Amino acid sequence: MTDDQNYGEEGDQAFLKDDLYGRWPEMTYGGALSFLRRKYSRDLTGVDVAVSGIPYDNAVTYRSGSRLGPRAIRAASVQLAELKAFPFGFDPFETLAVVDYGDCFMDPHHPETVVDSIEKHITGILDKNVIPLTFGGDHFITYPVLRAIAKKHGTVSLLHFDAHCDTWDDDGERFDHGSMFLRAKNENLIAAERSVQVGLRTYNESDHGFEILSSPWIHRNGVEETIKAIKDRIGTQKVYLTFDIDCLDPAFAPGTGTPVPGGLASHQALEIVRALGELDIVGADVVEVNPSYDVAEITALSAATIAHDILCLFAQKKGAVSKKIGRL
Repeated sequence: MTDDQNYGEEGDQAFLKDDLYGRWPEMTYGGALSFLRRKYSRDLTGVDVAVSGIPYDNAVTYRSGSRLGPRAIRAASVQLAELKAFPFGFDPFETLAVVDYGDCFMDPHHPETVVDSIEKHITGILDKNVIPLTFGGDHFITYPVLRAIAKKHGTVSLLHFDAHCDTWDDDGERFDHGSMFLRAKNENLIAAERSVQVGLRTYNESDHGFEILSSPWIHRNGVEETIKAIKDRIGTQKVYLTFDIDCLDPAFAPGTGTPVPGGLASHQALEIVRALGELDIVGADVVEVNPSYDVAEITALSAATIAHDILCLFAQKKGAVSKKIGRL
């Protein structure tokens, strides 16, 4: 944007901006609430990452309301669109072309169609060789996303941040946000032997072959050991990153459907995510934000920051160079 342009005429870049790169100054408290003020578009020409929401929460086991999560994450992202990314020191949108693709349309009154609707939505993004960054909704939405990912990339590793294992047994048919990763393993969508679950603090009779870095283990051993364990396990394999916001302790993320005390602090989670730039991440999601139970947006702010930092990892892959200042 040049100095002689009128900010009043050039606001709402989510609608008006033609170029996919860069950004305009905007009021943080006004304008269209796309994620990070990116352009709303279904045109994926030249796009690197498409952000979209999946407002579905019919698979919850406790508190419903995460269908409003995508809206809350977008609203909480506005301040992150102001300045260069911390601690990376770059503007990711100078390197990375990102659009807000809007939300997946589903008919919740015909639940038998939901899985296919979500899979088709993500397939449409992947078919254009664009990386999907998806906001839930409850965690069940990751199952149809993985079906689309597997069609594109084959069996992938899973990097799963959560308080819960989500590998409890089911009949292979039910809509349940606590069992879909066992189903995904059984359908060869993910390879458990090269996957990691981070932050778990609920019990299951089996680890089903996943490596589990429990929340107490992380508290005892620290962030650096956690990062090393993740990288050692996944290596150069293609990986899908899924972040259930209840991985964070309820002190940092009260706005979620099944909160469990003893979780990660937001600073721990962010330190881990920011160190994952070497991984071959082929897609990601942030799920289970439930604004009905949030306090002063702190859950949505954490979710938006995690998603923002995942975009920074993609920008690094594309050549963005960190310029860090101070003791980081």
